[in-house]
Amino acid sequence: MRSNLIVSGSPHIYKNESIPKIMWAVVLSVIPAGIAGVIIFGLDALWVILVAVTAAVLTELVFGLWTKKKITIFDGTAVITGILLAYNLPPNVPLWLPVVGAVFSIAIGKQVFGGLGQNIFNPALVGRVFLMASWPKYMITFAKPFSYDAVTAATPLAALKEGKILEHISYLDLFLGKRGGCIGEVCILALLIGAVFLLIRGYISWHIPVTYISTTAVLTYIFGGTHLFNGDWLFHVLNGGLILGAFFMATDYVATPLTARGQLIFGVGCGVFTVVIRLWGGYPEGVSYAILMMNAATPFIDRYTKNRIYGTR
Repeated sequence: MRSNLIVSGSPHIYKNESIPKIMWAVVLSVIPAGIAGVIIFGLDALWVILVAVTAAVLTELVFGLWTKKKITIFDGTAVITGILLAYNLPPNVPLWLPVVGAVFSIAIGKQVFGGLGQNIFNPALVGRVFLMASWPKYMITFAKPFSYDAVTAATPLAALKEGKILEHISYLDLFLGKRGGCIGEVCILALLIGAVFLLIRGYISWHIPVTYISTTAVLTYIFGGTHLFNGDWLFHVLNGGLILGAFFMATDYVATPLTARGQLIFGVGCGVFTVVIRLWGGYPEGVSYAILMMNAATPFIDRYTKNRIYGTR
């Protein structure tokens, strides 16, 4: 007689979610930021996004065929990696650059570790820092917003790093994306629309984004001014890739801590490293490196913040 009782290992809580469903929801959430990037920087930004996504998907396909594993190009993971890589690039880079970055992201950042669920770093950020280390002149040349004729301009953070006064840039301009920067990081409004969508759907929690942003705000207020406790914290929150990183890359399911306590530590660590790099490091921006360093610390955070087993002390 066939038994209807099935005994299986944990977890025993079933939820009607799947990796493709979650990943395509994340893809949907970042579309407003991409549309804003194309409006602000022109069709060059669109080409960078399309090329990065195509290269990421094709690399995923090649690895699937080569290793004779299940083809995973339709689960959305390669697509979101390509999009996030493109969002971390200036809009006027040569098109071979997103190809190289996407191949590196998928091949080295993901497949070398065993594929989906095995990578210890965010693959898109691995590709981004590789491009930054290899071809920095393309990665620090930014297009001027709403100027579609290849006019370049420094980002506000880069200008601040050089000691220039930024009186002509308002907080509203920063919020709407009227500044130089990478494709997907400039329009805070569009990023927050996608972030709210993910929070409402429960695909990300508040722990990492809130602690990351608030730690950055507090530390830049204390140490970011000419003397203690007069730093322009809102300028640092609205600039660079902080909002993009806090909501869409620091919340990577695979490379971040499992518990709420661990995620709070992760967010604080990201904020500390970002501020250290911005205020005292060689780069005007530090989001990518901060998240990668905390990705490396995730196994240790998980070890010391794991939940107590029921019935034990």
